[in-house]
Amino acid sequence: MGSSKNGDYGQLFWAMFKTGVLGFGGGPSVIPLIRHEAVKTYNWIDNDEFGEILALANALPGPIATKMAAYLGYRKRGTLGATVAVLSHILPSALAMIALMSVVQYLSGSQIVQGMIAGVIPVVAVMLGVMAYEFGEKAIKGLGAKLGIVLFVAAFVLLQLLDVHDAIVIALFLAYGAFHFKIVRKLRERKQPNETSGG
Repeated sequence: MGSSKNGDYGQLFWAMFKTGVLGFGGGPSVIPLIRHEAVKTYNWIDNDEFGEILALANALPGPIATKMAAYLGYRKRGTLGATVAVLSHILPSALAMIALMSVVQYLSGSQIVQGMIAGVIPVVAVMLGVMAYEFGEKAIKGLGAKLGIVLFVAAFVLLQLLDVHDAIVIALFLAYGAFHFKIVRKLRERKQPNETSGG
């Protein structure tokens, strides 16, 4: 039993340590890495739960990657698991920043570093694109093609054209999602008697 617990802590440490070291470009770019570790590597949660937690985490204040790490740690091993996961995720970056502070000025003007950054940006863009496609595919399967496209357009209009705050849009869609299947079921129940009487 003790070895299982130690194994869980070891997995949490190693998974979150890797996301902290390999994550580049801020919280959103780290999410595909966390998803890979939590869903594919260790099977802590499935894609559906990851999507739900990601939506909730986006609606709360604070860094998204840290909140995801805390949730995964807490889900696996409670408060101590959350502590291990968060520290494992943030310590590599914090220590690296402290260690590199003395050479920041030199690195900021280095053409080699600028080239490395330019080379990594497309990788991050592709990772985010793949994750967005997979979530979009799941939304189409769950909502249907027509409603999925309508909600996508609505989200685009609210976020990009009307400049509504992200948290408000997420809260609106969460509220709708909570009643979606009830609404669909009622519409089907109304449709069936009409079809029966018409037949």
